[in-house]
Amino acid sequence: MKTADYDRPAAVAYARRWAFGRNPDYYNFNNIGGDCTNFASQCIYAGAKVMNYTPTFGWYYKSVNDRTPSWTGVEFLYEFLVNNKGAGPFAEDVAPDKLQEGDIVQLGTATDDYYHSPIVTSLRGGQIFVAAHTFDAYDRPLSSYRFAKARGIHILGVRKND
Repeated sequence: MKTADYDRPAAVAYARRWAFGRNPDYYNFNNIGGDCTNFASQCIYAGAKVMNYTPTFGWYYKSVNDRTPSWTGVEFLYEFLVNNKGAGPFAEDVAPDKLQEGDIVQLGTATDDYYHSPIVTSLRGGQIFVAAHTFDAYDRPLSSYRFAKARGIHILGVRKND
């Protein structure tokens, strides 16, 4: 299996393009639990260009009824990215100050229940700016959110089948 770079500019460009809109190729989950992780996955896919079609534990989207839990679930996305040894993007858990553009930051409660997955779109003046769905945001300062905990998901690269 070959390893490739994650195209951070492509992920950020996608996030900016669709922050206030919905790509018709994907279902809008706003009314059934939220669209934030679906949007984060779309952005990651724009930068990775590889899905992992492993049933249940992979990371892919074919349709609203044919997708993995990791495509739309906050905790499932985290588990996939930090534990992925197969095709697709892989990542490490980092402190938010180690994030780069195109990475994901997940917001949670004091009891480690993570509920939101914005994508980092800019780092300026020591601040993190994000784009997100559900409560749509475009270059919103992370500091403007209310949360007890934040964890960073730094995407290290992408594995592609030969």
